[in-house]
Amino acid sequence: MSTDRRRFLAGGAGLALANAAPLGLSRPALAQAAGSRVLKFIPQADLAVTDPIITTAYVTRHHGYAVWDTLYGFDEDFNPQPQMVEGHSVEEDGKRVTIRLREGLKFHDGEPVRAKDAVASIRRWAARDALGQVLMARTDALEAPDDRTILFRLKQPFPMLFSALGKPSTPVCFIMPERVAKTDPAQPIREIIGSGPFRWKADERVAGSRIVYEKFADYVPRADGTVSWTAGPKRVHLDRIEWHVIPDAATASNALSNGEMDWWEQPTADLQPTLRRNRNIVMEIPDPTGLCAIARFNHLHPPFNNPAIRRALLGGVVQGDYMTAVIGTDRSLWKDGNGFFPPGTPLASEVGMEALTSPRDFEKVKRDLAAAGYKGEKVVVMAASDFPSLNALAQVGNDMLTKCGMNVEFVSTDWGSVVQRRASKEAPDKGGWSMFFTFWAGLDMINPGVSQSLRGNGQAAWFGWPTMPKLEELRNAWLDAPDLEAQRKVAQEIQQVAFQEVPYLPLGQYFQATAYRRGISGVPKGFPMFWNVQKA
Repeated sequence: MSTDRRRFLAGGAGLALANAAPLGLSRPALAQAAGSRVLKFIPQADLAVTDPIITTAYVTRHHGYAVWDTLYGFDEDFNPQPQMVEGHSVEEDGKRVTIRLREGLKFHDGEPVRAKDAVASIRRWAARDALGQVLMARTDALEAPDDRTILFRLKQPFPMLFSALGKPSTPVCFIMPERVAKTDPAQPIREIIGSGPFRWKADERVAGSRIVYEKFADYVPRADGTVSWTAGPKRVHLDRIEWHVIPDAATASNALSNGEMDWWEQPTADLQPTLRRNRNIVMEIPDPTGLCAIARFNHLHPPFNNPAIRRALLGGVVQGDYMTAVIGTDRSLWKDGNGFFPPGTPLASEVGMEALTSPRDFEKVKRDLAAAGYKGEKVVVMAASDFPSLNALAQVGNDMLTKCGMNVEFVSTDWGSVVQRRASKEAPDKGGWSMFFTFWAGLDMINPGVSQSLRGNGQAAWFGWPTMPKLEELRNAWLDAPDLEAQRKVAQEIQQVAFQEVPYLPLGQYFQATAYRRGISGVPKGFPMFWNVQKA
Protein backbone atom coordinates (compact mmCIF):
# COMPACT_ATOMS: atom_id res chain seq x y z
CA MET A 1 0.00 0.00 0.00
CA SER A 2 1.45 3.36 -0.98
CA THR A 3 2.02 6.21 1.47
CA ASP A 4 -0.63 8.30 -0.32
CA ARG A 5 -3.16 5.50 -0.08
CA ARG A 6 -2.44 4.94 3.61
CA ARG A 7 -2.84 8.62 4.30
CA PHE A 8 -6.19 8.85 2.54
CA LEU A 9 -7.62 5.65 4.00
CA ALA A 10 -6.83 6.71 7.50
CA GLY A 11 -6.62 10.33 7.05
CA GLY A 12 -7.36 11.94 3.80
CA ALA A 13 -7.82 10.67 2.37
CA GLY A 14 -33.29 3.86 -2.80
CA LEU A 15 -44.98 -1.23 -12.17
CA ALA A 16 -46.40 -2.13 -14.57
CA LEU A 17 -44.60 -1.72 -17.82
CA ALA A 18 -47.11 -3.05 -20.30
CA ASN A 19 -47.79 0.45 -21.58
CA ALA A 20 -46.20 3.88 -21.43
CA ALA A 21 -48.40 5.52 -18.84
CA PRO A 22 -46.91 4.17 -15.58
CA LEU A 23 -43.43 5.44 -16.42
CA GLY A 24 -44.55 8.63 -18.07
CA LEU A 25 -43.09 7.62 -21.44
CA SER A 26 -44.68 9.12 -24.49
CA ARG A 27 -45.04 7.02 -27.62
CA PRO A 28 -42.47 9.19 -29.49
CA ALA A 29 -39.97 8.60 -26.67
CA LEU A 30 -40.52 4.87 -26.91
CA ALA A 31 -40.00 4.99 -30.67
CA GLN A 32 -36.78 6.93 -30.19
CA ALA A 33 -35.55 4.44 -27.61
CA ALA A 34 -36.26 1.44 -29.83
CA GLY A 35 -33.60 2.35 -32.39
CA SER A 36 -30.81 3.34 -30.02
CA ARG A 37 -28.63 1.90 -27.28
CA VAL A 38 -30.74 2.59 -24.20
CA LEU A 39 -30.07 1.54 -20.63
CA LYS A 40 -33.10 1.43 -18.33
CA PHE A 41 -32.13 1.90 -14.71
CA ILE A 42 -34.17 1.77 -11.48
CA PRO A 43 -32.65 4.26 -9.00
CA GLN A 44 -32.90 4.02 -5.24
CA ALA A 45 -35.36 6.95 -5.17
CA ASP A 46 -36.67 9.82 -7.24
CA LEU A 47 -34.34 12.70 -8.08
CA ALA A 48 -35.93 15.34 -5.87
CA VAL A 49 -32.94 17.71 -5.99
CA THR A 50 -30.88 18.23 -9.14
CA ASP A 51 -28.14 20.42 -7.63
CA PRO A 52 -25.42 18.11 -6.24
CA ILE A 53 -23.87 20.85 -4.10
CA ILE A 54 -26.86 21.71 -1.90
CA THR A 55 -27.71 18.13 -0.92
CA THR A 56 -25.83 15.04 0.18
CA ALA A 57 -28.51 12.68 -1.25
CA TYR A 58 -26.74 9.89 -3.12
CA VAL A 59 -29.29 9.81 -5.92
CA THR A 60 -28.27 13.41 -6.67
CA ARG A 61 -24.58 12.50 -6.59
CA HIS A 62 -25.22 9.73 -9.14
CA HIS A 63 -27.06 12.25 -11.33
CA GLY A 64 -24.12 14.60 -10.86
CA TYR A 65 -21.53 12.14 -12.14
CA ALA A 66 -23.57 11.65 -15.32
CA VAL A 67 -23.83 15.38 -16.07
CA TRP A 68 -20.68 16.97 -14.64
CA ASP A 69 -17.02 16.06 -14.58
CA THR A 70 -14.42 16.46 -11.83
CA LEU A 71 -10.86 17.71 -11.80
CA TYR A 72 -9.68 14.46 -10.21
CA GLY A 73 -11.15 10.97 -10.01
CA PHE A 74 -10.64 8.29 -7.38
CA ASP A 75 -9.35 4.81 -8.14
CA GLU A 76 -10.21 1.63 -6.24
CA ASP A 77 -7.27 2.22 -3.89
CA PHE A 78 -8.75 5.63 -2.93
CA ASN A 79 -5.96 7.53 -4.63
CA PRO A 80 -6.79 10.74 -6.55
CA GLN A 81 -6.02 10.59 -10.27
CA PRO A 82 -6.13 13.42 -12.85
CA GLN A 83 -9.48 13.55 -14.67
CA MET A 84 -10.20 16.97 -16.22
CA VAL A 85 -6.58 17.96 -15.64
CA GLU A 86 -3.48 16.95 -17.54
CA GLY A 87 -1.27 17.39 -14.49
CA HIS A 88 -0.19 19.64 -11.62
CA SER A 89 2.88 21.00 -9.89
CA VAL A 90 3.58 21.70 -6.21
CA GLU A 91 6.16 24.38 -5.41
CA GLU A 92 7.34 26.71 -2.64
CA ASP A 93 7.35 24.01 0.02
CA GLY A 94 3.80 22.99 -0.82
CA LYS A 95 2.32 26.49 -0.68
CA ARG A 96 1.95 27.02 -4.44
CA VAL A 97 -0.10 24.44 -6.36
CA THR A 98 -0.68 24.82 -10.10
CA ILE A 99 -3.26 22.65 -11.88
CA ARG A 100 -3.45 22.50 -15.68
CA LEU A 101 -6.71 21.62 -17.49
CA ARG A 102 -6.76 19.19 -20.43
CA GLU A 103 -7.35 20.60 -23.88
CA GLY A 104 -10.69 20.15 -25.69
CA LEU A 105 -13.02 20.16 -22.69
CA LYS A 106 -16.49 21.52 -23.52
CA PHE A 107 -19.72 22.22 -21.67
CA HIS A 108 -23.00 20.89 -23.02
CA ASP A 109 -23.88 24.35 -24.38
CA GLY A 110 -20.78 24.30 -26.59
CA GLU A 111 -18.67 26.67 -24.49
CA PRO A 112 -15.12 25.60 -23.60
CA VAL A 113 -14.30 24.71 -20.01
CA ARG A 114 -12.05 27.43 -18.62
CA ALA A 115 -10.06 27.72 -15.44
CA LYS A 116 -12.37 30.49 -14.20
CA ASP A 117 -15.25 27.95 -14.34
CA ALA A 118 -13.25 25.61 -12.14
CA VAL A 119 -12.34 28.38 -9.67
CA ALA A 120 -15.99 29.44 -9.26
CA SER A 121 -17.05 25.79 -8.93
CA ILE A 122 -14.43 25.06 -6.28
CA ARG A 123 -15.53 28.08 -4.25
CA ARG A 124 -19.24 27.11 -4.36
CA TRP A 125 -18.50 23.47 -3.49
CA ALA A 126 -16.14 24.44 -0.67
CA ALA A 127 -18.82 26.56 0.99
CA ARG A 128 -20.89 23.39 1.51
CA ASP A 129 -18.28 20.67 1.97
CA ALA A 130 -16.53 19.82 5.21
CA LEU A 131 -13.11 19.20 3.67
CA GLY A 132 -13.58 22.06 1.21
CA GLN A 133 -14.10 24.46 4.09
CA VAL A 134 -10.76 23.42 5.54
CA LEU A 135 -9.09 23.82 2.17
CA MET A 136 -10.37 27.37 1.72
CA ALA A 137 -9.46 28.32 5.28
CA ARG A 138 -5.89 27.40 4.40
CA THR A 139 -5.95 29.19 1.03
CA ASP A 140 -4.64 32.73 0.60
CA ALA A 141 -5.65 32.97 -3.05
CA LEU A 142 -7.39 30.86 -5.67
CA GLU A 143 -6.93 32.24 -9.16
CA ALA A 144 -7.23 31.52 -12.89
CA PRO A 145 -4.20 33.27 -14.46
CA ASP A 146 -5.20 31.91 -17.89
CA ASP A 147 -7.90 29.73 -19.45
CA ARG A 148 -6.24 26.43 -18.56
CA THR A 149 -4.42 27.21 -15.30
CA ILE A 150 -5.83 26.97 -11.75
CA LEU A 151 -3.53 28.41 -9.09
CA PHE A 152 -3.74 27.82 -5.32
CA ARG A 153 -1.63 30.00 -3.04
CA LEU A 154 -1.79 28.28 0.34
CA LYS A 155 -1.10 29.59 3.83
CA GLN A 156 0.40 26.24 4.68
CA PRO A 157 0.86 22.95 2.82
CA PHE A 158 -2.32 20.91 2.38
CA PRO A 159 -1.36 17.43 1.16
CA MET A 160 -5.01 16.40 0.85
CA LEU A 161 -5.82 19.07 -1.74
CA PHE A 162 -6.09 16.62 -4.65
CA SER A 163 -8.07 14.16 -2.53
CA ALA A 164 -10.45 16.96 -1.61
CA LEU A 165 -10.99 18.00 -5.23
CA GLY A 166 -11.56 14.41 -6.38
CA LYS A 167 -13.30 12.69 -3.49
CA PRO A 168 -16.55 10.91 -4.41
CA SER A 169 -18.07 11.56 -0.98
CA THR A 170 -20.90 14.09 -1.06
CA PRO A 171 -20.92 16.86 -1.96
CA VAL A 172 -18.58 16.27 -4.89
CA CYS A 173 -16.55 19.07 -6.47
CA PHE A 174 -18.28 19.02 -9.86
CA ILE A 175 -17.14 21.65 -12.37
CA MET A 176 -19.91 23.92 -13.67
CA PRO A 177 -19.92 26.98 -15.95
CA GLU A 178 -18.87 30.09 -14.05
CA ARG A 179 -22.31 31.74 -14.43
CA VAL A 180 -23.91 28.66 -12.82
CA ALA A 181 -21.25 28.22 -10.16
CA LYS A 182 -21.76 31.80 -8.99
CA THR A 183 -25.21 30.79 -7.68
CA ASP A 184 -25.54 31.26 -3.92
CA PRO A 185 -24.36 27.95 -2.36
CA ALA A 186 -27.57 27.89 -0.29
CA GLN A 187 -29.79 28.18 -3.40
CA PRO A 188 -30.31 25.51 -6.09
CA ILE A 189 -28.87 26.11 -9.52
CA ARG A 190 -31.31 26.77 -12.37
CA GLU A 191 -29.27 25.37 -15.27
CA ILE A 192 -28.18 21.74 -15.46
CA ILE A 193 -25.21 22.29 -17.77
CA GLY A 194 -22.12 20.18 -17.34
CA SER A 195 -19.16 18.88 -19.29
CA GLY A 196 -19.68 15.25 -18.33
CA PRO A 197 -20.37 12.27 -20.59
CA PHE A 198 -24.17 12.72 -20.58
CA ARG A 199 -26.61 15.59 -21.10
CA TRP A 200 -29.59 16.18 -18.83
CA LYS A 201 -32.89 15.97 -20.77
CA ALA A 202 -35.04 18.42 -18.86
CA ASP A 203 -37.79 18.20 -21.50
CA GLU A 204 -38.28 14.50 -20.74
CA ARG A 205 -38.27 14.73 -16.97
CA VAL A 206 -41.44 13.40 -15.32
CA ALA A 207 -41.27 14.07 -11.59
CA GLY A 208 -41.69 10.92 -9.57
CA SER A 209 -41.45 8.72 -12.65
CA ARG A 210 -38.66 9.31 -15.17
CA ILE A 211 -35.27 11.00 -15.57
CA VAL A 212 -33.45 10.93 -18.92
CA TYR A 213 -29.86 11.53 -20.05
CA GLU A 214 -28.37 11.32 -23.53
CA LYS A 215 -24.82 10.88 -24.75
CA PHE A 216 -22.79 14.10 -25.05
CA ALA A 217 -21.16 13.71 -28.45
CA ASP A 218 -18.42 16.27 -27.73
CA TYR A 219 -17.24 14.66 -24.50
CA VAL A 220 -13.51 13.97 -24.59
CA PRO A 221 -12.42 11.09 -22.32
CA ARG A 222 -8.92 10.84 -20.99
CA ALA A 223 -6.56 9.20 -23.43
CA ASP A 224 -4.63 7.44 -20.67
CA GLY A 225 -5.12 5.88 -17.26
CA THR A 226 -6.88 2.80 -15.96
CA VAL A 227 -10.65 2.61 -15.62
CA SER A 228 -11.16 2.33 -11.86
CA TRP A 229 -14.13 3.74 -9.96
CA THR A 230 -14.34 7.47 -10.92
CA ALA A 231 -10.83 7.51 -12.41
CA GLY A 232 -9.57 6.72 -15.90
CA PRO A 233 -11.12 7.15 -19.36
CA LYS A 234 -14.90 7.66 -19.36
CA ARG A 235 -15.93 6.05 -22.65
CA VAL A 236 -19.61 6.25 -23.53
CA HIS A 237 -21.16 3.22 -25.25
CA LEU A 238 -24.80 4.14 -24.66
CA ASP A 239 -26.94 6.70 -26.48
CA ARG A 240 -29.45 7.17 -23.72
CA ILE A 241 -29.92 6.47 -20.00
CA GLU A 242 -33.45 6.29 -18.63
CA TRP A 243 -34.05 6.27 -14.91
CA HIS A 244 -37.46 4.79 -14.08
CA VAL A 245 -38.64 5.42 -10.53
CA ILE A 246 -40.50 2.32 -9.35
CA PRO A 247 -41.28 2.59 -5.63
CA ASP A 248 -42.93 -0.85 -5.42
CA ALA A 249 -40.15 -3.40 -4.98
CA ALA A 250 -42.10 -6.38 -6.33
CA THR A 251 -42.88 -4.46 -9.52
CA ALA A 252 -39.26 -3.43 -9.89
CA SER A 253 -38.14 -7.03 -9.43
CA ASN A 254 -40.59 -8.27 -12.06
CA ALA A 255 -39.51 -5.57 -14.50
CA LEU A 256 -35.86 -6.59 -14.11
CA SER A 257 -36.64 -10.30 -14.33
CA ASN A 258 -38.73 -9.82 -17.48
CA GLY A 259 -36.08 -7.74 -19.20
CA GLU A 260 -38.16 -4.56 -19.21
CA MET A 261 -35.51 -2.95 -17.02
CA ASP A 262 -31.75 -3.47 -17.23
CA TRP A 263 -30.38 -2.53 -13.83
CA TRP A 264 -31.90 -2.16 -10.34
CA GLU A 265 -29.67 -0.18 -8.05
CA GLN A 266 -30.87 -1.46 -4.68
CA PRO A 267 -32.98 -4.64 -4.70
CA THR A 268 -34.68 -5.16 -1.35
CA ALA A 269 -33.53 -7.91 0.97
CA ASP A 270 -36.72 -9.97 0.68
CA LEU A 271 -36.44 -10.19 -3.12
CA GLN A 272 -32.72 -10.81 -3.41
CA PRO A 273 -32.97 -14.63 -3.05
CA THR A 274 -35.42 -14.79 -5.97
CA LEU A 275 -33.21 -12.61 -8.13
CA ARG A 276 -30.15 -14.68 -7.31
CA ARG A 277 -31.92 -17.77 -8.65
CA ASN A 278 -32.57 -16.08 -12.01
CA ARG A 279 -29.86 -17.18 -14.45
CA ASN A 280 -30.33 -13.97 -16.48
CA ILE A 281 -29.49 -11.66 -13.57
CA VAL A 282 -26.14 -10.81 -12.00
CA MET A 283 -26.07 -9.88 -8.31
CA GLU A 284 -23.01 -8.32 -6.73
CA ILE A 285 -21.97 -6.02 -3.89
CA PRO A 286 -20.28 -3.03 -5.54
CA ASP A 287 -19.05 -1.12 -2.46
CA PRO A 288 -16.75 -2.95 0.02
CA THR A 289 -16.99 -0.07 2.52
CA GLY A 290 -20.70 -0.83 2.95
CA LEU A 291 -23.44 1.53 4.09
CA CYS A 292 -23.50 2.87 7.63
CA ALA A 293 -26.92 3.73 9.06
CA ILE A 294 -27.54 6.67 11.37
CA ALA A 295 -30.40 8.41 13.17
CA ARG A 296 -29.75 12.13 12.88
CA PHE A 297 -30.91 14.54 15.58
CA ASN A 298 -32.06 18.13 15.14
CA HIS A 299 -29.75 19.87 17.61
CA LEU A 300 -31.48 23.24 17.39
CA HIS A 301 -34.72 22.43 19.23
CA PRO A 302 -35.94 20.42 22.24
CA PRO A 303 -35.64 17.68 23.13
CA PHE A 304 -32.48 16.87 21.19
CA ASN A 305 -30.71 20.15 21.86
CA ASN A 306 -29.88 18.48 25.18
CA PRO A 307 -26.79 16.22 24.94
CA ALA A 308 -27.81 14.21 28.01
CA ILE A 309 -31.06 13.23 26.26
CA ARG A 310 -29.19 12.25 23.13
CA ARG A 311 -26.70 10.29 25.21
CA ALA A 312 -29.46 8.44 27.07
CA LEU A 313 -30.86 7.08 23.79
CA LEU A 314 -27.61 5.26 23.05
CA GLY A 315 -28.77 2.70 25.60
CA GLY A 316 -31.83 1.86 23.49
CA VAL A 317 -30.00 1.17 20.22
CA VAL A 318 -29.92 -2.47 19.12
CA GLN A 319 -27.97 -2.31 15.88
CA GLY A 320 -28.90 -5.86 14.93
CA ASP A 321 -32.60 -4.94 14.93
CA TYR A 322 -32.00 -2.13 12.45
CA MET A 323 -29.80 -4.20 10.17
CA THR A 324 -32.13 -7.22 10.19
CA ALA A 325 -35.03 -4.95 9.21
CA VAL A 326 -33.01 -3.54 6.34
CA ILE A 327 -31.25 -6.58 4.88
CA GLY A 328 -32.41 -9.74 6.72
CA THR A 329 -30.81 -12.28 9.01
CA ASP A 330 -27.81 -13.24 6.85
CA ARG A 331 -24.92 -12.05 9.02
CA SER A 332 -22.57 -11.94 6.05
CA LEU A 333 -24.55 -8.92 4.82
CA TRP A 334 -24.34 -6.74 7.93
CA LYS A 335 -22.32 -5.88 11.01
CA ASP A 336 -23.15 -4.47 14.40
CA GLY A 337 -20.57 -2.99 16.74
CA ASN A 338 -20.39 0.03 14.44
CA GLY A 339 -19.10 3.18 16.13
CA PHE A 340 -18.31 6.55 14.58
CA PHE A 341 -15.90 5.10 12.00
CA PRO A 342 -16.86 2.09 9.82
CA PRO A 343 -15.83 -1.38 11.00
CA GLY A 344 -12.78 -2.72 9.25
CA THR A 345 -11.37 0.69 8.35
CA PRO A 346 -8.13 2.12 9.79
CA LEU A 347 -9.71 4.53 12.29
CA ALA A 348 -12.30 2.16 13.77
CA SER A 349 -11.72 1.43 17.46
CA GLU A 350 -13.38 0.03 20.58
CA VAL A 351 -13.18 3.33 22.48
CA GLY A 352 -16.52 4.03 24.16
CA MET A 353 -18.26 1.15 22.40
CA GLU A 354 -19.82 -0.12 25.62
CA ALA A 355 -22.46 2.57 25.10
CA LEU A 356 -23.74 0.44 22.21
CA THR A 357 -22.68 -3.06 23.18
CA SER A 358 -23.63 -3.28 26.89
CA PRO A 359 -26.92 -5.04 27.79
CA ARG A 360 -30.01 -3.11 26.61
CA ASP A 361 -32.48 -1.94 29.27
CA PHE A 362 -35.37 0.27 28.10
CA GLU A 363 -36.56 0.95 31.64
CA LYS A 364 -33.14 2.32 32.45
CA VAL A 365 -33.26 4.48 29.30
CA LYS A 366 -36.59 5.90 30.51
CA ARG A 367 -35.05 6.77 33.86
CA ASP A 368 -32.00 8.29 32.18
CA LEU A 369 -34.22 10.41 29.93
CA ALA A 370 -36.19 11.69 32.91
CA ALA A 371 -33.00 12.48 34.79
CA ALA A 372 -31.70 14.32 31.71
CA GLY A 373 -34.76 16.57 31.72
CA TYR A 374 -37.05 15.00 29.13
CA LYS A 375 -40.59 16.21 29.87
CA GLY A 376 -42.60 14.53 27.15
CA GLU A 377 -41.80 16.96 24.33
CA LYS A 378 -43.03 15.76 20.94
CA VAL A 379 -40.44 14.07 18.76
CA VAL A 380 -41.19 14.44 15.04
CA VAL A 381 -39.66 11.45 13.24
CA MET A 382 -39.47 11.60 9.44
CA ALA A 383 -39.75 8.32 7.48
CA ALA A 384 -39.13 7.84 3.75
CA SER A 385 -42.06 5.62 2.74
CA ASP A 386 -40.81 5.12 -0.84
CA PHE A 387 -37.24 4.21 0.17
CA PRO A 388 -37.40 0.66 1.59
CA SER A 389 -34.14 0.61 3.51
CA LEU A 390 -34.70 4.04 5.06
CA ASN A 391 -38.32 3.18 5.83
CA ALA A 392 -37.12 0.05 7.64
CA LEU A 393 -34.74 2.12 9.77
CA ALA A 394 -37.51 4.58 10.62
CA GLN A 395 -39.94 1.81 11.63
CA VAL A 396 -37.39 0.28 14.03
CA GLY A 397 -36.46 3.75 15.28
CA ASN A 398 -40.09 4.62 15.96
CA ASP A 399 -40.45 1.41 17.97
CA MET A 400 -37.24 2.15 19.90
CA LEU A 401 -38.25 5.70 20.78
CA THR A 402 -41.69 4.51 21.89
CA LYS A 403 -40.15 1.82 24.12
CA CYS A 404 -37.94 4.52 25.59
CA GLY A 405 -41.07 6.48 26.58
CA MET A 406 -40.78 9.32 24.09
CA ASN A 407 -43.79 11.16 22.65
CA VAL A 408 -43.40 10.33 18.94
CA GLU A 409 -45.15 11.87 15.95
CA PHE A 410 -44.31 9.56 13.03
CA VAL A 411 -44.40 11.41 9.70
CA SER A 412 -44.34 9.01 6.74
CA THR A 413 -43.74 10.64 3.38
CA ASP A 414 -41.67 10.23 0.21
CA TRP A 415 -37.90 10.61 0.31
CA GLY A 416 -38.00 13.79 -1.75
CA SER A 417 -40.18 15.42 0.89
CA VAL A 418 -37.82 14.24 3.63
CA VAL A 419 -34.88 15.79 1.78
CA GLN A 420 -36.74 19.08 1.49
CA ARG A 421 -38.10 19.14 5.06
CA ARG A 422 -34.80 18.22 6.69
CA ALA A 423 -33.42 21.55 5.41
CA SER A 424 -35.89 23.44 7.63
CA LYS A 425 -34.52 24.97 10.82
CA GLU A 426 -38.01 25.69 12.16
CA ALA A 427 -39.21 24.08 15.38
CA PRO A 428 -40.72 20.61 14.95
CA ASP A 429 -44.27 21.91 15.58
CA LYS A 430 -43.80 24.59 12.92
CA GLY A 431 -42.84 22.40 9.98
CA GLY A 432 -39.43 21.32 11.21
CA TRP A 433 -38.34 17.93 12.49
CA SER A 434 -36.62 16.11 15.35
CA MET A 435 -35.03 13.03 13.77
CA PHE A 436 -34.54 11.38 10.39
CA PHE A 437 -32.74 8.25 9.24
CA THR A 438 -30.20 7.82 6.48
CA PHE A 439 -27.18 5.89 5.30
CA TRP A 440 -23.69 7.05 4.47
CA ALA A 441 -21.36 4.99 2.32
CA GLY A 442 -18.46 3.84 4.46
CA LEU A 443 -16.11 5.93 2.34
CA ASP A 444 -18.05 9.04 3.40
CA MET A 445 -17.40 8.26 7.08
CA ILE A 446 -13.92 6.79 6.89
CA ASN A 447 -12.19 9.77 8.52
CA PRO A 448 -12.95 13.15 10.11
CA GLY A 449 -11.93 15.01 6.96
CA VAL A 450 -14.84 13.69 4.91
CA SER A 451 -17.41 12.76 7.57
CA GLN A 452 -20.17 15.39 7.30
CA SER A 453 -22.14 13.99 10.22
CA LEU A 454 -19.17 14.33 12.62
CA ARG A 455 -18.88 18.08 12.10
CA GLY A 456 -19.78 20.30 15.04
CA ASN A 457 -19.66 23.68 13.34
CA GLY A 458 -23.20 24.85 14.14
CA GLN A 459 -25.16 26.62 11.43
CA ALA A 460 -22.58 25.60 8.83
CA ALA A 461 -22.84 21.91 9.74
CA TRP A 462 -24.79 19.20 7.93
CA PHE A 463 -28.56 18.93 8.55
CA GLY A 464 -29.11 18.85 12.31
CA TRP A 465 -26.61 21.68 12.84
CA PRO A 466 -24.75 20.55 16.01
CA THR A 467 -22.43 22.96 17.79
CA MET A 468 -19.62 20.87 19.27
CA PRO A 469 -16.39 22.86 19.65
CA LYS A 470 -14.38 19.95 21.02
CA LEU A 471 -15.12 17.82 17.96
CA GLU A 472 -14.03 20.68 15.72
CA GLU A 473 -10.84 21.13 17.72
CA LEU A 474 -10.00 17.45 17.44
CA ARG A 475 -10.83 17.42 13.75
CA ASN A 476 -8.27 20.15 13.17
CA ALA A 477 -5.74 18.21 15.20
CA TRP A 478 -6.43 15.14 13.07
CA LEU A 479 -5.89 17.14 9.87
CA ASP A 480 -2.48 18.20 11.17
CA ALA A 481 -1.47 14.76 12.48
CA PRO A 482 1.87 13.78 10.91
CA ASP A 483 1.32 10.05 10.42
CA LEU A 484 -1.16 7.18 10.65
CA GLU A 485 -0.44 6.38 14.28
CA ALA A 486 -1.00 9.96 15.34
CA GLN A 487 -4.20 10.07 13.29
CA ARG A 488 -5.48 6.94 15.04
CA LYS A 489 -4.87 8.44 18.45
CA VAL A 490 -6.80 11.58 17.57
CA ALA A 491 -9.60 9.48 16.03
CA GLN A 492 -9.95 7.59 19.32
CA GLU A 493 -10.36 10.90 21.14
CA ILE A 494 -12.95 11.96 18.55
CA GLN A 495 -14.95 8.78 19.12
CA GLN A 496 -14.80 9.25 22.89
CA VAL A 497 -16.13 12.81 22.58
CA ALA A 498 -18.76 11.71 20.04
CA PHE A 499 -20.16 9.22 22.54
CA GLN A 500 -20.56 12.10 24.98
CA GLU A 501 -21.93 14.70 22.57
CA VAL A 502 -23.80 12.21 20.30
CA PRO A 503 -24.14 14.04 16.98
CA TYR A 504 -26.15 11.02 15.77
CA LEU A 505 -26.98 7.44 16.71
CA PRO A 506 -24.86 4.82 14.88
CA LEU A 507 -27.24 2.03 13.76
CA GLY A 508 -24.97 -0.53 12.07
CA GLN A 509 -23.36 -1.32 8.73
CA TYR A 510 -24.71 -3.38 5.84
CA PHE A 511 -23.67 -4.34 2.34
CA GLN A 512 -26.14 -3.55 -0.44
CA ALA A 513 -26.21 -5.70 -3.55
CA THR A 514 -27.03 -4.34 -6.98
CA ALA A 515 -28.74 -6.38 -9.74
CA TYR A 516 -28.51 -6.15 -13.51
CA ARG A 517 -29.28 -8.21 -16.62
CA ARG A 518 -26.54 -10.55 -17.79
CA GLY A 519 -26.28 -8.71 -21.13
CA ILE A 520 -24.98 -5.62 -19.30
CA SER A 521 -21.21 -5.30 -18.88
CA GLY A 522 -18.85 -2.74 -17.45
CA VAL A 523 -20.96 -2.09 -14.35
CA PRO A 524 -18.63 -0.14 -12.04
CA LYS A 525 -17.60 -0.71 -8.48
CA GLY A 526 -18.61 1.86 -5.90
CA PHE A 527 -21.93 3.33 -7.02
CA PRO A 528 -23.96 3.76 -10.24
CA MET A 529 -21.97 5.40 -13.03
CA PHE A 530 -22.84 4.91 -16.68
CA TRP A 531 -19.70 5.49 -18.69
CA ASN A 532 -17.90 2.30 -19.84
CA VAL A 533 -21.18 0.39 -19.38
CA GLN A 534 -22.23 -1.64 -22.43
CA LYS A 535 -25.49 -3.35 -23.35
CA ALA A 536 -25.46 -6.42 -25.59
